[in-house]
Amino acid sequence: MSPAFATILPMSKLLDEALKAVRQLSPAAQDEIARAMLALAGREIDGQPVPLSADERAAIARSKAAAARGEFATDEQVRATWAKHGL
Repeated sequence: MSPAFATILPMSKLLDEALKAVRQLSPAAQDEIARAMLALAGREIDGQPVPLSADERAAIARSKAAAARGEFATDEQVRATWAKHGL
């Protein structure tokens, strides 16, 4: 079917409200939310990775350093964390 004849499906009320709220944000914040939505929907975004903040990069570096030292959570620590979040 050609795009000119494609059926447009209605959005849910919640998604419509979310998009109205997002329209009030800065372009950078809108782009960040759009990337997250596309990723959740399984769509590639020009093949570009999601940009990380300086804090996120630092957290990854700390995690890699801890792993290199052999510092991993015990099974009990993992179970406790899962239980804390109801998993």
